[in-house]
Amino acid sequence: MSIVIVGGNDCMVCQYKNLCKKYHCRAKVFTQMSGTLSDKIGSPDLLVLFTGTVSHKMVRCALGGVKNTNTIVARAHSSSIAALKQILDTHVVQA
Repeated sequence: MSIVIVGGNDCMVCQYKNLCKKYHCRAKVFTQMSGTLSDKIGSPDLLVLFTGTVSHKMVRCALGGVKNTNTIVARAHSSSIAALKQILDTHVVQA
């Protein structure tokens, strides 16, 4: 399963990726806005938006990138590991 995380803290990127690996998922993490964000997102199975640490422009760009795909969008205000774990528990099927 592929996951894209938008938002969060720069110092937590490795922890986000490590938690996703424990769920046997590949993760891309974008904590800062880049000019071609919607092109870099692709079509993941799950899009996680940490709304407390991301701009409205970045959210619109991320949602526009997955508009016509079957991507599940999960939002969390907190950008903690516990919030990500709860999202993964809800949306990722363990093998």
